[in-house]
Amino acid sequence: MIIKIIITKHKKRIFFLYKISLSVSVRLQSTMSPNLSHLVILSLLFISAVHADTLNGDDPLIMEVVDGQDASSSNLLSAEQRHFSLFKSKFKKSYGSQEEHDYRFSVFKANLRRAARHQELDPTASHGVTQFSDLTPAEFRKQVLGLRRLRLPKDANEAPILPTSDLPEDFDWRDKGAVGPVKNQGSCGSCWSFSATGALEGAHFLATGELVSLSEQQLVDCDHECDPEEPGSCDSGCGGGLMNSAFEYTLKAGGLMREEDYPYTGTDRGACKFDKNKVAARVANFSVVSLDEDQIAANLVKNGPLAVAINAVFMQTYIGGVSCPYICSRRLDHGVLLVGYGSAGYSPVRMKDKPYWIIKNSWGEKWGENGFYKICRGRNVCGVDSMVSTVAAVETSSQ
Repeated sequence: MIIKIIITKHKKRIFFLYKISLSVSVRLQSTMSPNLSHLVILSLLFISAVHADTLNGDDPLIMEVVDGQDASSSNLLSAEQRHFSLFKSKFKKSYGSQEEHDYRFSVFKANLRRAARHQELDPTASHGVTQFSDLTPAEFRKQVLGLRRLRLPKDANEAPILPTSDLPEDFDWRDKGAVGPVKNQGSCGSCWSFSATGALEGAHFLATGELVSLSEQQLVDCDHECDPEEPGSCDSGCGGGLMNSAFEYTLKAGGLMREEDYPYTGTDRGACKFDKNKVAARVANFSVVSLDEDQIAANLVKNGPLAVAINAVFMQTYIGGVSCPYICSRRLDHGVLLVGYGSAGYSPVRMKDKPYWIIKNSWGEKWGENGFYKICRGRNVCGVDSMVSTVAAVETSSQ
């Protein structure tokens, strides 16, 4: 098998373009057993992923796995003007000047090419135009991502090891009433607060039988919890934060208010308006979960929805399906909520049914599968297993 790796430097960025030829693959299979040839292919891709993860840079790595067609070919963009018109209409986009309009159109065209590359890298999902298709990768990260730190504190409490022998094949907290409606963080890097409130909402439901929508704005305005091991790394509203720090703040503050009593504004320029007399849910304790995926599943089933961090590079273009990219950075940049898992996501590239996680996002119901995201289980894809937290709620009524 021949894998062409083209390394091009442009403005100090490194782009890896992976071109895999089926004809050459067939040639490889003629010289060795099918199982061995598949192992060689997967091993080479894994080595490439490890090298990609070691690279530093502001922009996510752009990687192409091309089978017979150049992702930059003109036929991919033949209807770009029509697509842009439909995009503006669907997502109610308007721009202040012709210059801004033309610039956003150029960004949109670049994102069409990017979606095509993502489709080739992630064939078990659908990628295309989303509400973020007029944002550059840097704008996307600044506006809707917001995970403040890349690691958990060294002194974080660890969740106890749970039995895994009797786990159900499929599980979804949405079917059991523990997951509220999808929310929208808007153009504010407050994803961490939605992940934290979602986990506490689920824990409060398990403790009391009552599903309450909790206030992300309280965390945005009032939570400035810091990690003493990382100077300058504090929860900072739209500037980012960490779910465990949000749990720590909530524990110290005495709880979170209802969303209706402290509504979301999508900005962090207001003063803290926390009223301890209107607390709706309280944290009893919280801990981090082992990277073992069976332990993650066991904690999900026993303790409710889990606060999870992920690399969101493929989420900017995600439409639906089970996302199982060949290569994805594990540099964590987005906080989400793990609400379930399934076993029937077929992955033809991997020759078998691929189990997947069900993720609740905070970009509104028009994104993804009505606001939800499916990503395959089994090998820490996009770092989804790397930072998982569980929280327990105090058994009191919010009335």
